Parts: sequence; structure tokens; C-alpha cells
Amino acid sequence: MDAGIELFGTLTQGSLIRGRATAGSQIWFNDQPLSVAPDGQFVFGIGRDADLEHQLKVKSAAGKKTVPLQFTARSYDIQYVEGVAQRYVSPPAEVLARIRQDSVDVRQARSVQSELTYAFAQPVWPAYGRISGVYGSQRVFNGEPRNPHFGLDIAAPTGSPVYAPLPGVVTLVKDLYYSGLTIILDHGYGVSSTLMHLDAFHVELGDKVGQGQLVADMGATGRVTGPHLDWRINWYQERLDPALLMPEDAPPAQP
Repeated sequence: MDAGIELFGTLTQGSLIRGRATAGSQIWFNDQPLSVAPDGQFVFGIGRDADLEHQLKVKSAAGKKTVPLQFTARSYDIQYVEGVAQRYVSPPAEVLARIRQDSVDVRQARSVQSELTYAFAQPVWPAYGRISGVYGSQRVFNGEPRNPHFGLDIAAPTGSPVYAPLPGVVTLVKDLYYSGLTIILDHGYGVSSTLMHLDAFHVELGDKVGQGQLVADMGATGRVTGPHLDWRINWYQERLDPALLMPEDAPPAQP
């Protein structure tokens, strides 16, 4: 690519893009400055419904350049469901304060700015089983659109092992209203994994974990209908598609 930039990943909505520039470069994604590792590596992402035209601005010893980026649009599975009782559409008033606090805690955990370089590595599957849900899908209850699904669901029996997809540091270990027992791992440079609907924790806040390390048991906690892992990838608050980082083959039933 121009300006001594290499990009790794699929230029499409929901993608996490890793890149490398000349060491010492300064880089902006659109007008947002990016943290650049000493060896020139950097990372950024765009969301589910993001605009398709973006740019990188690069300043190096060779000068300044602007690199246009053209992303592709995606289509998502939208399901329309009528006749749903209101109690299943909106949470009861008595839990709203808890939900608000959950949101604050999750945002804080995903706002960590560290110089861990694990964000640039290839993830491994965090669980094994059947893919039961995909990124971007959405349900419309009684004509009211619900939030899209921002994760990759892997279904298996309660108690099945859940592993760290990348090395990292645990920034959240908590029972949340919607996602149940939840872990967030910081992988560095704004990239984090969220592991949801767990049955048991095997790590604590602040723990350093290795790739493939057992961190939890799969479960059915939170607002779910059956046991599965909901794995999410974020670049700060931008919700991205974990499947775009993985081989095309689904995870096998057994490792």
C-alpha cells in the first residue's frame, strides 16, 4: 500500500484492521490519532453500519501522505417477530439502575489504553461447538428494532471450557444483567475481547492470561435461552466481528 503502509484484514463493515508503517510514523484514522507501536504496528476498526469511505493520514520521515480506504458494505440477518409480550421486550424498572451501572463498568473496561502488543497476534478459538449466532443479526419485536447482535455465539453444554483467544489482562470479571457472568480481556492498543454468559470464572480482575488459557466455563447466565459463549471483539467502544479474524472453518466440536 502507499506511504509504506501494510494493512492486514478485510476492508468491510465490522472489521478490525491491523497495520504496519515505518517505525516512528504518526498515523491518523480519519482525524483520530492512532497509537503506533515502536515497530510501526497499529490497529483500528469500523462498526456494523459505518460509512464505507475512510482514510489514513501518515506522517513519517519521508513526508506526509493521505491513503484513501474503501470498505465494502455487508448485509445482515433481520428477523421480524410479532406478538411478543412487553415483559420480554423491555426490562423491568427495578433493574434499570443495575443496567446503567453495568454499562459504565463495561465502557470503562473497554477504554483501557495499554501498550500490550497481543492485539496484533492471530486469535485462537475461545470455545468449541456449534456456531449459533453471528455478528450483525437483529430482531424486530412488535415493530420495534432491538439492538443488533455484536458477537459470535458458540453453543456447547454448560461447563464446557472457555479459553483466552489472545493473551491479555483481565479488566472486568462481573455478573451483568444482560450478559450474565462476563470477562473482558485487554489485548492492547484499544483491542479487547468480551466473553459472556459464563457459568464460572477461573480468573480474577488484574490477572495476566496466556493465549489458550482456561479462563471460564460456558454457561447460560444472563438473558439467554441456552448455554453458549458470546465472544465479542472491540476496538475501544467500536463493536467488531470476531469471525473476520478467524479461519473460514467453524470451530470443531473438540479441540
